[in-house]
Amino acid sequence: MACIFCKIIRGEIPSLKLIDTPKVYAFLDIQPLSKGHALVIPKTHGEKLTDIPDDELAEMLPVAKKLALAVGAKDYNILQNNGRIAHQVVGHVHVHMIPKPNEEEGLVIGWPAKEADKGELSAYLEELKGKL
Repeated sequence: MACIFCKIIRGEIPSLKLIDTPKVYAFLDIQPLSKGHALVIPKTHGEKLTDIPDDELAEMLPVAKKLALAVGAKDYNILQNNGRIAHQVVGHVHVHMIPKPNEEEGLVIGWPAKEADKGELSAYLEELKGKL
């Protein structure tokens, strides 16, 4: 497989390994947004969250939590993107743990929130409930 993260898991590409379990692998990001920026990846290759077995997904956030505690991050972001237009650069599911030590370092985002029509939201709620 040509996936860079799969190659890292197999040891074909060196990484700054932090945690290696049977289900997930965590390492320092080589283009960090702040000191301690790390990635947690499932060992199963999949481009999107919906492609990964639940047992591997269930281990990813506890590992991200351990990383946040280990780096002593008071403030931090946990980021997971799915798809190119959603800012996913590597086509293998991954979670970023990005410490936010100050306003300048770490993740910088915009949140273009807008008011929603309450009737449309209620109708959509019912539609989603039917699919869950």
